[in-house]
Amino acid sequence: MVHTGYDPALVTLSIAIAVLASYTALELGARVHGHVGAARWGWVAAAAIAMGGGIWSMHFVGMLAFEMGAATTYDVPGTLLSLAIAVAATGAAFAWVGRPGARRRDVAAGGVLMGTGVAGMHYAGMAAMHLPGGVAYSVPIVVLSVAIAVGAASVALFLAFRRTSVTQKLVASGVMGLAVAGMHYTGMAAATFTPGGHAHAGTAGLGGQTLALYVAGATFVVLFLAMLATSLEQQRIQRELRASEERFRAAVQAVGVLWTNDAEGRMVGEQPGWASITGQTREEYQGYGWADAVHPDDAQASVDAWNETVRERRTFVFEHRVRARDGSWRHYAIRAVPVLDAGGAIREWVGVHTDITERRLAEAELRESNEELQRYAYIVSHDLRAPLVNIMGFTSELEATRQDIGEALRGRPEAERIDADLGEALGFIGAAVTKMERLIAAILRLSREGRRTFQPEPLAMASVIQGLADAQRHQAESVGARVSVDPLMPEIVADRTAVEQIFGNLIDNALKYLDPARPGQITISARPLAGNRVRFLVEDNGRGIAERDHARIFELFRRSGVQDRPGEGIGLAHVKALVRSLGGRIDVVSELGRGTTFGVTLPRGTATGRSAAPEAARLAAE
Repeated sequence: MVHTGYDPALVTLSIAIAVLASYTALELGARVHGHVGAARWGWVAAAAIAMGGGIWSMHFVGMLAFEMGAATTYDVPGTLLSLAIAVAATGAAFAWVGRPGARRRDVAAGGVLMGTGVAGMHYAGMAAMHLPGGVAYSVPIVVLSVAIAVGAASVALFLAFRRTSVTQKLVASGVMGLAVAGMHYTGMAAATFTPGGHAHAGTAGLGGQTLALYVAGATFVVLFLAMLATSLEQQRIQRELRASEERFRAAVQAVGVLWTNDAEGRMVGEQPGWASITGQTREEYQGYGWADAVHPDDAQASVDAWNETVRERRTFVFEHRVRARDGSWRHYAIRAVPVLDAGGAIREWVGVHTDITERRLAEAELRESNEELQRYAYIVSHDLRAPLVNIMGFTSELEATRQDIGEALRGRPEAERIDADLGEALGFIGAAVTKMERLIAAILRLSREGRRTFQPEPLAMASVIQGLADAQRHQAESVGARVSVDPLMPEIVADRTAVEQIFGNLIDNALKYLDPARPGQITISARPLAGNRVRFLVEDNGRGIAERDHARIFELFRRSGVQDRPGEGIGLAHVKALVRSLGGRIDVVSELGRGTTFGVTLPRGTATGRSAAPEAARLAAE
């Protein structure tokens, strides 16, 4: 038996090569997922060369570290075969694990491919070794060496093909590198060398110096691939960063003007956005000078709101007027968020000023127009009542004189016909007057609703709507209908009377227009929506509404379907006006013969814009 040993320096070098090759290969192999076609196979080949070449280099550095006091050479074809085995097996593993749709069990299959490839390379390289004497292997230790390679390769692939951090990649490469080295030195421990005659005399082979050059070349290739992977990664990051910056600039241009303040609300450094809208120079807006551009009537409110925001460390949401470069005052919506450092302290504020001057002017004009229409409706309806009262009075006079006319015409041939015609005419006049009275009352009611001052209060909507359903229980029972109210409705803040009128009208309509062919079922439910809103649904299985009438049913005095129920066509117009006054919207989905669903979306409450944050900052403006 030949006494053997290892050079510690070369052993350390072999392990370092294995870890470096593993990191490079796993970094390259992880890119297989994101590519298709030729690019995908290019990354597979690069990973295979890095891993296979690294394993091969590690093996023969380990063999150079092996000391057994006898001249050793290596058969060239056998040595190249060992390299081919390593590259092919690792390439197959990366291709299998990196294919589209690969699952966790495929990582185990890839680990078997790579692990057996490492073992195959090792024992093929051992077979290419020419030495005086013989070599025998311990089967249990050989099996152990293969198990080490397969197990560690599976773990390394599992870690590498997840979305991992640099630390996790280093761990994966360390596991893989130690697996390769562990397999190698376990395999060497399985070998027993016995002295013998000459080492295959006459057979050409690689000596130690030549082998070292080959190993150095393979290691250089692995290092080159590592630098290539790093360079490509940096280029990718730079492209993504440029794209992100371009998207950010486009977003800012679409939203408004960007500015930054320090933790105390002072402007520092260049602020081109702020300068562009105010005309202030850097010296003028530096520190708290930006506040000089705010309208005097808005300045104190802005400072108070800003100080409260800084104290509570939340998102700043506000509106104020700012003096423009030309001296005019523009209306801006402001939104600013605190940027925190790693310790949770505010590092700076990033905000956007969005010009909403035209929007505010349009809203003011719309309010003025609405008020004008309400005044007009009130005046018209009020003025129409005066002649209507006269008509009603004279109609009563005619009713009173009808009997006198009958007495005067008594005995004449046409007396009966004249009395009948007169009665019919007075009936038509009375019906028209009554309808006109109801229409004028409806216009007045809508006009008053537009001038109402709402009193918002917290409303437990399940209780409110259940109360409305209970109030109409007799009507529901009389038509054989059932009204169900979801008891888990979200609460909202709104005017109670307006809400009761909205849902009272909708329930009343649902009960009016049920289908007599089936038991009536009315269901009222709600669910929260994004943007601090709640959507209420009033569903019935009644007659339904034709699609062509979906929009017109919300118009004043417009009705749809068979007109066999009393009404003037003002209920839904009234509901829509109330919903809009509360800052919501109403829509309808309906099908003839199937039923109708009214959707009412209302604000849940006043949006605060608050966000959780640790401690308070100091005064932001003076």
